[in-house]
Amino acid sequence: MNVTADPTLTAASPDAAPVRNDATQLVSHGQAFLCGRPLGEILRAIVPSLTEEKLQEGLAAQQEKGGRIGEVLVGIKAVSAEDVAKALGHQLDLPYLARIFTEEVDADLVKRIPINFAKQAHVLPLSMEGDSVVVAVADPLDTSALDHTRLLLGQSISPRLALESTIVDAINSVYDRSVNEAEQLVDEMETQDLDSIAHELDEPQDLLDVDDEAPVIRLVNSVLFRAAKERASDIHIEPMERELLVRFRVDGVLQEVIKPPKRYQNAIVSRVKVMGQLNIAEKRLPQDGRIRIKLAGRDIDIRLSTIPVTNGERIVMRLLDKSATLLDLAEIGMSQQTLNSMESVIKRSHGIVLVTGPTGSGKTTTLYGALSKINTPDLNILTVEDPVEYQLKGIGQMAINPKIDLTFAQGLRAFLRQDPDVIMVGEIRDKETAEIAIQASLTGHLVLSTVHTNDAAGAVTRLVDMGVEPFLVASSLTGILAQRLVRRVCPDCRLAYEPTDAELKELSHTRASFKQRYGTLRIYKATGCPSCNRNGYRGRTGIYEFLPVDDDVRQLVLKNVDASTIKKSAMAKGMTILLEDGARKISLGETTIAEVLSITQEDM
Repeated sequence: MNVTADPTLTAASPDAAPVRNDATQLVSHGQAFLCGRPLGEILRAIVPSLTEEKLQEGLAAQQEKGGRIGEVLVGIKAVSAEDVAKALGHQLDLPYLARIFTEEVDADLVKRIPINFAKQAHVLPLSMEGDSVVVAVADPLDTSALDHTRLLLGQSISPRLALESTIVDAINSVYDRSVNEAEQLVDEMETQDLDSIAHELDEPQDLLDVDDEAPVIRLVNSVLFRAAKERASDIHIEPMERELLVRFRVDGVLQEVIKPPKRYQNAIVSRVKVMGQLNIAEKRLPQDGRIRIKLAGRDIDIRLSTIPVTNGERIVMRLLDKSATLLDLAEIGMSQQTLNSMESVIKRSHGIVLVTGPTGSGKTTTLYGALSKINTPDLNILTVEDPVEYQLKGIGQMAINPKIDLTFAQGLRAFLRQDPDVIMVGEIRDKETAEIAIQASLTGHLVLSTVHTNDAAGAVTRLVDMGVEPFLVASSLTGILAQRLVRRVCPDCRLAYEPTDAELKELSHTRASFKQRYGTLRIYKATGCPSCNRNGYRGRTGIYEFLPVDDDVRQLVLKNVDASTIKKSAMAKGMTILLEDGARKISLGETTIAEVLSITQEDM
């Protein structure tokens, strides 16, 4: 078994002299002198940045609220989870595994441990060592989990300490039958005798009682698992005349995954509708539902939509990762200038801040990042969304429900009686919502919302087009952020080159101007490798255009001028447009010319 152990775990000389209870002395004499000592004392010895004051702060918090000192210190960001794991390894004389090589994990041992138990207890058998099984554990003090593991394996165990995240990632990899399981199931379904199964699948209600190992259920589960693993945002199940097509949207681009047998179409659609608690007998009307499941150790909320089309029912599933870490504004690709401008408007006590862009351009992520930035105990923050995509601690969140007439406008009106300081409205869609938001901002509330427009200046004219008086728009708006998402070029296979004059011209640059502005003519293009699934891109980042609503812009709004006039005025004062911010990302090697041009055509 090949594992990477912590290099600091070196044994002390058996005849070493006793040392004082001092951090520096402890480290210099190795693990033997750390073994059995208090965890806080060990952390002081192995984490140079942990001061005595921070340790005492952690001990005081532990006395007040309880819990383990390691968890408390991680909570106040005095140490990392890895530091605590290493210290626990020192204390209990257990090797610490920085990494688990899943390809070398004994598959026969893994079969003895159910995946649900492995994930719940955070244990994973690795290999045989004599008569014992080497087992990775996240909590060696959980004797119940260790005892159950020993019983399941039927042998004594030799624990190795690893981070919970390391073990969960290894479990997901080891227990995954393979990325190609869906294709294998399709092959099985194509070749097997389906007469009896097809008869059962003609009765959708029977799917509720079908064994979990039935091909259709296994296929749907496999598609969901693969979608989560490949970071897909949407799953499309599309009936064609002679085939059924399953596609994933990854990094904003649809890609074909599998083609299940056409004869299984009704069964697959029924299975998905059962999971979403939809009416499986109704095939003539669109339906919306929701599926909440756990995939690969992550809580996934799936928004389900079905519509009747010529060849059957078409399904789209939007995957929302509830366990995903919300990104800070500084982490979503903003330049320092844009970041400073955005932070200045969201820290005001009143006004409206709008984020604009097409569907799927990351507007909600930006709004959540803004709320996280200003979320403090002294502010009452409320949001009305469609739906609530991420849970924000300390913030009141409400989902609209048109079926009972709970709209954005109704929710916003109710919020004004809840003594809010900050209100986030998922989207301003109509005059009523816009006017209530403006009135809220004029009476001392900060309002954050989104509007669907191509650029920042277009948001001003959109509000006026909705019927809002220009003087209300001018007096309430404080800043508008337009954004797009571009795919990141894969760092493992990107190819450096110098752009041609024609390519630079499409970015509104010459060779001289590009070199002068960005200090380089070395940019990258996508090629393709296994790590990016052969498409040349992996992940996405944002490009931004921030329009501060100053006195000059307000005067233009009062004159009811068009969006292009407002945009030209802002550019003359130094506003960076989307295309220019995209060029900056290209010069940094984060994306490609083709990618930026594909989503900024309206700026050219």
